[in-house]
Amino acid sequence: MGATLGNMKSGRRGRRGRHQPMSEINVTPFVDVMLVLLIIFMVAAPLLTVGVPIDLPETRAKALQSDKDPLTVTVSPDGNVYLQDQEIPIEELVAKLEAIASNGYEERIFVRGDANVGYGAVMQVMGRLNAAGFKRIGLVTDQEKSG
Repeated sequence: MGATLGNMKSGRRGRRGRHQPMSEINVTPFVDVMLVLLIIFMVAAPLLTVGVPIDLPETRAKALQSDKDPLTVTVSPDGNVYLQDQEIPIEELVAKLEAIASNGYEERIFVRGDANVGYGAVMQVMGRLNAAGFKRIGLVTDQEKSG
């Protein structure tokens, strides 16, 4: 009789212990992960711009499409010149560009000038680049805001 009771107990437990498969998907973890990623990208996006913070002038020109990142020369509001993120004397600009330009004089160079910097400072940089033989020089601006 003890064996019978044992079998009955395990049989009842077996039916009660089994769980039916759930037909609903729990999206809460998915939403949590998406919100965390959204916050990460919102924080990281402003940090992806080129290193020297300047106030670019605005134009209606459309953005250029490029396969690779060009070399960037920046003229800050106080007239200092930066190659990528490093400040350099303007006298060394051409020599450094010639050393790092992978396409030689066909390398695309973007000049970023602060909206408050004098026209002459930007033209001095562009003149040096042109005189050195670089022909693919572009000016960087922000999109003009409508309204």
